[in-house]
Amino acid sequence: MQSRARWQRDQQVIEALSSLLDSVGDLNRYLERVASSVCHLLRMDVTVITLCEGDDFDRVIASSDGEEDHTLYTLHGTVTGTVVDTGRSLIVEDTRLNPEAGEMPDGYLCYLGVPLRTPHGDILGTVCSFSYSPRRFAEEEVRTVELFAERAAMAIAHYRLYQEQQRFNELLEAEVIKRTQELRAAQAKLIEQERLAAIGEFAAMIVHEIRNPLTTVKMGLKALGRLVLAEPDQLRLTLASEEANRLEDLLNEILQFSKPQRAMQTESVNLAALLQDVVTQVQETPIGQGRIIELAIAPNLPPVVGDRNKLKQVCLNLVRNACEAVMEGDRIRCTLLPDADTPQSPQRLCLSIHNGGPPIPPGDPPRFPPKTCPS
Repeated sequence: MQSRARWQRDQQVIEALSSLLDSVGDLNRYLERVASSVCHLLRMDVTVITLCEGDDFDRVIASSDGEEDHTLYTLHGTVTGTVVDTGRSLIVEDTRLNPEAGEMPDGYLCYLGVPLRTPHGDILGTVCSFSYSPRRFAEEEVRTVELFAERAAMAIAHYRLYQEQQRFNELLEAEVIKRTQELRAAQAKLIEQERLAAIGEFAAMIVHEIRNPLTTVKMGLKALGRLVLAEPDQLRLTLASEEANRLEDLLNEILQFSKPQRAMQTESVNLAALLQDVVTQVQETPIGQGRIIELAIAPNLPPVVGDRNKLKQVCLNLVRNACEAVMEGDRIRCTLLPDADTPQSPQRLCLSIHNGGPPIPPGDPPRFPPKTCPS
């Protein structure tokens, strides 16, 4: 008779374990089935599965009665806390006779708690069964609950591993997207560089093709300049010579732009002397003739660190642009002073170039800052 009852009990355990296979894809449903199976097999009033939240709290994540409870409960001084602290199963047949085991919820007198232990020995939580009436537990009953607790712990561990894998996949996907965007940007930049290089090469070819006939034209204009011409014809010859020189300067700028830019060659530069050379050079060109270029340079200016050739090119462009914007007889004033905005940096200078030409219309935004302060 006893063997038959034991066989029936084992059969119930096997059927309960088999029923869990239907819930393996849903962790919440799986744990609820575990709690319900344990509660039914032990004939307890309620069974819950708790999950540890830090060192001092736990939370009920599944219950045999299906009620959800997201409240955090303290583990300190409770029967569940004893199970978590010791890592062993705890049996309280009558809390009135064994109060030192820990505090239980109001109304319950009997308790069986089993830890949720992973294969690595980590305690994730507990399987706790409560009864309003005292009772004894057979050794087979405790082993049965431990078997269900092992299944629940494995399910929770696998779920957490799955969650970590999902997060890793999301991070990996984001990193792949980021790297792909960077690669596409690099490819686009490389294509743009190749396109600009092709444009530069084509521009250099065009410049050389135009420069040869332009040289012939300038030689012809220079020969005509030695002739005695009427005033209207002399004026036309002068205009033609100026336009030929301007076209040659434009070709030089295009050729300079089409060349690969070399790295900055920084050195100590006497900006005052460089500015004086630039003004002398501009005054010798047709665009500078007839314009009055004044220099106002503070004494004992310190040298600046920069690329001499590039600084000279910038100053040339600024002075020439100032000359092109005014008529003959107008004044251009070039001022080089210590930068008043940064008196704490004595090696920072401020270069300003002013003319009396018409201002930029309010609707046209300036393409250059109002002042350039080399340092």
